[in-house]
Amino acid sequence: MTIQWYPGHMAQARRLIKDNLRLVDVVLELVDARIPISSRNPDSPRIFQGRPSLIVMNKADLADPALTWAWKKFFQSKGEASVALDSKTGKGLGELRRVAIDLSRPRVRDKGLKRPVRVMVVGIPNVGKSSLLNRLVGRRSAAVGDRPGITQGPQWVRAAEGMELLDTPGVLWPKFDDPQVGKKLAATGAIKEEVFDRQGVAEWVVDLLDREFGGLLEARYGLLTGQSSAARLEAIGWKRGLLAAGGRVDIDRAVSVVLDDFRSGRLGRITLDRPEEEGFGRRDGES
Repeated sequence: MTIQWYPGHMAQARRLIKDNLRLVDVVLELVDARIPISSRNPDSPRIFQGRPSLIVMNKADLADPALTWAWKKFFQSKGEASVALDSKTGKGLGELRRVAIDLSRPRVRDKGLKRPVRVMVVGIPNVGKSSLLNRLVGRRSAAVGDRPGITQGPQWVRAAEGMELLDTPGVLWPKFDDPQVGKKLAATGAIKEEVFDRQGVAEWVVDLLDREFGGLLEARYGLLTGQSSAARLEAIGWKRGLLAAGGRVDIDRAVSVVLDDFRSGRLGRITLDRPEEEGFGRRDGES
């Protein structure tokens, strides 16, 4: 599945980031802990123009904790700071504040400045930027929802702990050359459903779970292995009583069940990106 989607507001958001970068001391780059590489804009280092940045692996409560730890080690090996965060509960927020303020020291405290640390929050759509801002500010200050692309323009908000925050709209890159990246982004909810084949992505999720996460489908839906992904998707509809007129399975509703269960973590804490895919942890000569 190749997705080519770069609406006008995405291009505008990218310009806003570059235009406002001179105003901030540190950048918080939110990624989805389930897909830390696939949800990271590959242009980030160039866009940030040398500003100190912190990779925030949000939705860590939905990811495999062992792999989240492995991803922290991976980013550390690249000289990049990272933290794991569950912005819904606030777990990891203290570490985020400490690391962000420490990264800002060369631009603020070491220069004797008395103003708050200025932080820009960036990330792809639906990665949880608004939820993070609400946590940092301690009140509901920005729109929050499950649909990607709610934040429409830059928003400055004052936070506790001597920080000022600049939220930005979600930014995707012009196209996804790797079809697997597109599927991962679609499966986790980073892309609006109108622009991809929902059933195809749901079947990909079912096939992936059957192939690499044995037992999860059976635990959730009571399915047997050995069927095609399309047949298993239909079986989910039967199990849940999702029937349309004429007694046939309503495949669209079955698709919604699978995608909702996957995105919410009801199918388990699943990380789709693996550090070894980036060459991390391999011995010389391994492929």
